[in-house]
Amino acid sequence: MEKPVKSAVAKNTLSFAFVVGTTSLAFVVSQLDVSIVNIALPQISKSFTADISELQWIVDAYTIAFAVLMLSAGGMGDLLGSKRLFTIGMIVFGIASAGCGLSWNAISLISFRVLQGIGAATMIPSSLSILNQSFAHDNVKRGHAVALWTAAGGLSIAAGPVLGGLLIHISNWRMIFFVNIPFCLAGILLSFKLKESQRHPNKGFDIPGQLTWMVTLTALIAAIIEWHHLGFNNPIIYGGLIFSAIMLVIFLLIERKAITPILPLDLFSSANFNVLIWLGIVLNGSYYGTVFVLSLYMQDVLRYSSLAAGMAFLPLTTGFIISNLISSKLMAKYGTRIPILLGLSIGTAGFLALLIARVDTPYWQLFIPFITIPLGMGLAVPPMTTSILANVAKTRSGTASAILNTTRQAAGAIGVAVFGTMANGGAVAIVHAIGMSALISAGGLICSALLIFRYLRTT
Repeated sequence: MEKPVKSAVAKNTLSFAFVVGTTSLAFVVSQLDVSIVNIALPQISKSFTADISELQWIVDAYTIAFAVLMLSAGGMGDLLGSKRLFTIGMIVFGIASAGCGLSWNAISLISFRVLQGIGAATMIPSSLSILNQSFAHDNVKRGHAVALWTAAGGLSIAAGPVLGGLLIHISNWRMIFFVNIPFCLAGILLSFKLKESQRHPNKGFDIPGQLTWMVTLTALIAAIIEWHHLGFNNPIIYGGLIFSAIMLVIFLLIERKAITPILPLDLFSSANFNVLIWLGIVLNGSYYGTVFVLSLYMQDVLRYSSLAAGMAFLPLTTGFIISNLISSKLMAKYGTRIPILLGLSIGTAGFLALLIARVDTPYWQLFIPFITIPLGMGLAVPPMTTSILANVAKTRSGTASAILNTTRQAAGAIGVAVFGTMANGGAVAIVHAIGMSALISAGGLICSALLIFRYLRTT
């Protein structure tokens, strides 16, 4: 009897590793393309004579498309099957990455970045839904799977600047996009071996809701990005902000009456769900925006080469590896609430440590925030994601994960737009932007910790 038992254990372990490894490829390439681009911005700027506004669009075109389409992608995964949507997303992302590497001006690069965002929007909710459905029968195993999935994404977003610096040093900035293609090919081939996921063919598409959400978010971020160039008194800017607010109200009204809404408002009746969504917004907005400004700081203020700037971000990679390994163990022992609160405390200290940044700050002084920020983020994200999935029915996991990742990506785009706008104006402006982003981020994390402590019931 001993051999069959060992054989069954080995088979289950291999099955677990295969599902987690395959789905993690989607998170790796999608998150890698958030941060790897930042280190290449000065080189892209020289190639296309792009100003900071165009650089913001190169970063945010991806995250906007990612955010505006993910709500529909979550519903599409529930309708068509997560496995099928995962494969489609991998194909689209690979084609778009090749286009980015071959782009001939800033406009073409921005256009292919939009296509990348479309691919990412279909991959992420479907990959998380596959995980949830594969391990819904075992909460401990699901928590471990999600922790590894988020660890892969956290590692890739932290490793992005390091890998980008190496690729630019060896070749040029175009290689940061070509590097995605082998990952996408592997994901496509492996996806054929995944089990078919549950589908709900009676669901329809909420086209009015999708279009309204797209217009709302795009108008908001466009107004923020162009704020510095045009000034708030320009009717395009304040008109865009007012228009986005009106469209948001219309969107919520549409979703309230829609038969198959892309944003089921009943999910927000749960206090757990609401505080976790807020937490995702704060984490992504603060991290994406801060990394964007730090990439400019390293190269435009401290005058590091692309390779040196990439290596400077190495502690972020280390911090994410350590914290994600610790997070899954803390979840298994204490649930989700304590790891989130611990992560937020460490992250707050890390952001406040960035206040030391000046035009001539030595790197050793930056090491503390560079290691503590990812430590905090890496502790908080896996339990946040696990809690979201644990608070919804298995059949709504695609939609729930889409809502979480939509709000996170939207917050990331807004963080880049806001913090990037503050950094527009040379070395002094960049240093000022680091200080302001640190204070805003720390304040957001403190607020989140208070809400988590008050409202989140551990899962």
